[in-house]
Amino acid sequence: MMLNTLMLLAMLGLALALRPWRSLGLAGPPWPWLAWWAVLPLFWGADKIASAPIIQPLSGAALLVLLAGWPLTVLALLPLAGVMVAVGGLDWPEALHRLVWLGLVPATLAMALGAALRRWLPNHLFIYIMGRGFFITWIAAATAGALALVLVDAPRGTDTGDLLLARFLTASGEAFLTGMLTAIFVAFRPEWLATYSDRLYLPKD
Repeated sequence: MMLNTLMLLAMLGLALALRPWRSLGLAGPPWPWLAWWAVLPLFWGADKIASAPIIQPLSGAALLVLLAGWPLTVLALLPLAGVMVAVGGLDWPEALHRLVWLGLVPATLAMALGAALRRWLPNHLFIYIMGRGFFITWIAAATAGALALVLVDAPRGTDTGDLLLARFLTASGEAFLTGMLTAIFVAFRPEWLATYSDRLYLPKD
């Protein structure tokens, strides 16, 4: 509980200091950003909806980072904890746990790994789609899931090994979904991706 609270306060403080709302136009964020945000409570509560602890919730944070950037994603994820308490049947400690380990940690890892990818690899369209859409999403979701098991006890009645495998498989599914949507957005609506620019990633004549 204390670790989760400290991580939340640190990330929230940094996100607020960056004032991400300044980048939003009068029309607000693109509708796919809002639509993805709206379905995240269903992803985060998958195990509760199915009444099966071995079913692992999807994070969804990596795609939100691609669409909105890290600071705005952090601020947008906060209300989801309240939604999970109000309609998801969770108590506040569990909602905080999911906010941190399904939302903030994967989002932060996706941001950091994306910055490293941009710094150390060529700015190529294929690298953006495969790197940020597929591979970084998998690494962020899988690493966050593994760290949660190491730093926080596994849910009662579950085996740690089975849970870790389930989280890796869930991360693979999320990576496929995020990568597919990233490719579609790059091809048809690149302006929806806050982390993408034709000037950076398209070949120059």
